[in-house]
Amino acid sequence: MNSPRRWHAELAWLAKGGLARDVLIEASGERFTAVMPGVPPADLLPGTEKLPGLTLPGLANAHSHSFHRALRGAAGGDTFWAWRDRMYAVASRLDPQRHFALARAVYAEMALAGVTCVGEFHYLHHGPEGTSYSDPNEHGRLLMAAASAAGLRITLLDACYLAGGFDPGGAARALTGVQRRFSDGSVAGWTARMAAFGCDGSGMVAPHARLGAAIHSVRAVPPGQMPEVMAWSHAHAAPVHVHLSEQPRENTECLAAFGATPAEVLYEAGVLGPRSTMVHATHLTSRDVSLLGQAQVSVCVCPATEADLADGVGPSPALSAAGCALALGSDGHSVIDLLAEARLLELSQRLVSGRRGHFTAADLAIFATAGGHACLGWPDAGEIMPGAYADLVTVSLDSPRLAGATLADPLSVLFAAGTAADVRHVVASGADIVRDGHHLLVDDVPGELAAAVRAVLD
Repeated sequence: MNSPRRWHAELAWLAKGGLARDVLIEASGERFTAVMPGVPPADLLPGTEKLPGLTLPGLANAHSHSFHRALRGAAGGDTFWAWRDRMYAVASRLDPQRHFALARAVYAEMALAGVTCVGEFHYLHHGPEGTSYSDPNEHGRLLMAAASAAGLRITLLDACYLAGGFDPGGAARALTGVQRRFSDGSVAGWTARMAAFGCDGSGMVAPHARLGAAIHSVRAVPPGQMPEVMAWSHAHAAPVHVHLSEQPRENTECLAAFGATPAEVLYEAGVLGPRSTMVHATHLTSRDVSLLGQAQVSVCVCPATEADLADGVGPSPALSAAGCALALGSDGHSVIDLLAEARLLELSQRLVSGRRGHFTAADLAIFATAGGHACLGWPDAGEIMPGAYADLVTVSLDSPRLAGATLADPLSVLFAAGTAADVRHVVASGADIVRDGHHLLVDDVPGELAAAVRAVLD
């Protein structure tokens, strides 16, 4: 039987209950069993762990390409497409050993930033020139192992990737170079490889890992192949994620090929629905926004990467108003800091609108916690409440950035100025993974990151 654990949070954000003081939190195994605000410190049982500062549910990084971390700060021309060539060069060098080392270090960096669950949008499936490994899911399994080694839960969003773009007539372009490593040749090949994971009917592969699907983009999966991906999703009640309208060129080429926007193509193919998440959703028409809202899709925005790649600023307030749940991701990992992602989401909207206050601090907190977990297929996480996964992130309120927060609204101050450096303690699924700002499973996160990046770039 699991031994119960108790924490006493000086301040805790309880979502529906807002901020509460002196919160006694109990868990057994990986789940919370009781949450009791207003318990004086003098009434605590021996062994109760004190959490000074502000405690939140675990954060969910809903969109990650772990190997992109090797490109942090890298020059690559003045467009997204020039950067993509650099990314392809890195992808061409990744063997399983290098990939595991880099992913483990990246996931440990996420843990230090308060992330307890990651959605890994995974498309590096095969060896050079598309040669399959003896285990066709070699890279997918190593990503799950890397997450476990860093203490995170993971949804592996395994991407179907079949084409190198589309011609004006709608025909799929042949894959070239490293793209062959991404492809299973056909949607039937993708489905067969997914079956080899051996997940159960709920998509679970291990206690910490579930399997989801991804349609890489309308550029990479012809519309006629998309329904089979969705059929797999429906059979496993699994999430489906799609890169959508990240760049204007994607829209232009899609309109030339199909006479429709990418969102309209996905709608006609039956991709849009409550288990579907659109990533980026930057360049949308008003009809696109309406379609996404009516379908109740989630939208994962990655503001730091979108800024780094000069993608643009998407219509997040309009999407939220239309009925889309929002989530946050660090995508290419130009920075791994969901507090910064949430802040940039609000600030970028202020820059394009000339108006403040598009999202409240509570909105941003939900996007970073419950919103991300839900779109990754973990609806029973992201809140501090009985029955939910026992994930806790405690931030210090005495750093130069957050000093004086208790004199105002600590949650608002956190999202106005807090960073990953303010995270002190992290509990994931009931287990300590960060204490006093140090990762308990990975001894030297900066050293491992440096070594892993060097192994890929040298």
